[in-house]
Amino acid sequence: MDDASMVGLMGRVTGTVGPGLVGEVIVRVRGGAEHFLAYPADGQGRLEPGTVVMVVEHLPPRTVYVEAAYGS
Repeated sequence: MDDASMVGLMGRVTGTVGPGLVGEVIVRVRGGAEHFLAYPADGQGRLEPGTVVMVVEHLPPRTVYVEAAYGS
């Protein structure tokens, strides 16, 4: 999957995402769901497990930068 096709996809935090942490999110891609290492897009926010997020940047193969979706 190329970088552009990951941007904008929605996922859910499965391991806390925040400064100084390597978080984890699950994103629906390629007809299934896959886990990615995750960092906060703003470099400062903290996203707790269960938070719905949107991918704003993808660094292949398995790293994404995310922000909270829907103001959550």
